[in-house]
Amino acid sequence: MNFPRASGILLHPTSLPGRFGIGDLGDEAYKFVDFLVSARQTYWQILPLSPTGYGDSPYSSDSAFAGNMLLISPERLVDDGLLERNHIEQKPDFPTAHVDFGWVYEWKNWILPAAFEKFRAVENHDLSGEFEIFSRENAWWLDDFALYRAVKSAQYQKPWFEWDGPLKLRGADALESAKRNLSAAIEAEKFYQFLFFRQWLAVKSYANANGIRIIGDVPIFVALDSVDVWCNQSKFRLNADGSPQVVSGVPPDFFSSTGQRWGNPIYNWDAMREDGFDWWIARMAFALTSVDIVRIDHFIGFARMWEVPAGDKTAENGTWAEVPGGELLAALKNALGDLPFIAEDLGAMTPEVEHLRDTFGIPGMRILQYGFGGNPHDFHLPHNYVRNCVAYTGTHDNETAAGWYKSADKNQRALCRKYLRSNGRGVHWDMIAACFQSVADTAITPAQDILGLGNNARMNIPAGNGPNWQWRLRDADLDGSIVDKLREMTEIYGRATQ
Repeated sequence: MNFPRASGILLHPTSLPGRFGIGDLGDEAYKFVDFLVSARQTYWQILPLSPTGYGDSPYSSDSAFAGNMLLISPERLVDDGLLERNHIEQKPDFPTAHVDFGWVYEWKNWILPAAFEKFRAVENHDLSGEFEIFSRENAWWLDDFALYRAVKSAQYQKPWFEWDGPLKLRGADALESAKRNLSAAIEAEKFYQFLFFRQWLAVKSYANANGIRIIGDVPIFVALDSVDVWCNQSKFRLNADGSPQVVSGVPPDFFSSTGQRWGNPIYNWDAMREDGFDWWIARMAFALTSVDIVRIDHFIGFARMWEVPAGDKTAENGTWAEVPGGELLAALKNALGDLPFIAEDLGAMTPEVEHLRDTFGIPGMRILQYGFGGNPHDFHLPHNYVRNCVAYTGTHDNETAAGWYKSADKNQRALCRKYLRSNGRGVHWDMIAACFQSVADTAITPAQDILGLGNNARMNIPAGNGPNWQWRLRDADLDGSIVDKLREMTEIYGRATQ
């Protein structure tokens, strides 16, 4: 699918400013949309909206369909009559420059049950009707998710593969017993999902009405301890006891000399093929109700996957296994029509990956930071870009532009200055300009780069111990001078579509 010549900003909602310890879907989300409109941007790119898992990563979730309840705006709950103002004023003294996930989890796990109890106690026909419709229309994934979360809570957060056999293997009697015994907790989990999607879809509607399209993110894998694996055990390569036979990762590379052992279970592609890839079709169709365009994380995994023996501690001893990516994408295209996808095709590229990407017209990614190794034919350099690609100064996994320049060796810095015709001062804007003036249809800039922030503002260090995912904007960061400079650059290079 071809995209118009346009640009946008990468910023996950958790990084929005605000008083409640984490960015959320309240006023600041709407203000950010207004900023994008003022700067004549077209895209707001985000990370996965699913509940965060191990290490607070949005790429490690217990559901491929559910939303992150930490993003629910407390102020919107007051507006809906679900909380009193004093509820949200009784908050910890949260830091404003980063997310302290521990504090946020603890506090949201206090106010959200309070909102649910208020909902059950006070008659609100409009809200009750909306909740009933949401629960009915989403029952196909919501019922299992709510049961899974309720059981985990009752089991002191033990993973599903450590539950008693009948429940672990989804015996009918065990499931019915759990539904009866945990009915209140199940209803609460459904209500929290209702709140999340009600707030997020309102933000998306506001963005779309103002000409802003949302680029979402779908991780190719799911977590072992997830409702997706629990409910679809035959579709993953598991042992009889629920343990994985092999797990995901990538071989040794630039980021890690021992590779990255991600630990996700590997799909049983034969089983996926038997029902026409129904789970994948449902996943992508549902994602496209929440966002306008989907970035497929680790697109290379649609051509081949690095399978690591489950007992290994590193990814060094993995092997490549073929994946029926062509069949999968054909099934998605047949079900969904044009595929509004972006391929995260970074890493060990092969002709098979390029062929798969190009056969379906999916734009790949070019990262300017990667281009200054001394090879004039490096495809990450703007003069080698093609139209159907997405140009980035960097991604959430990279150093910031200013941080990269500061840490690069002297030869890279010299080449960067020469290539960009830069004096090195304000190099982040010179890098943004190089992406914007390129032939690439789409140019995306992390919010940290329009602010010229260093690596202390980095979002994630792959294979690192963190702290990751914690960076936040400050209230006054996106001031008028930033708006004016970004708007001018967008207009000069023909990316203003509004």
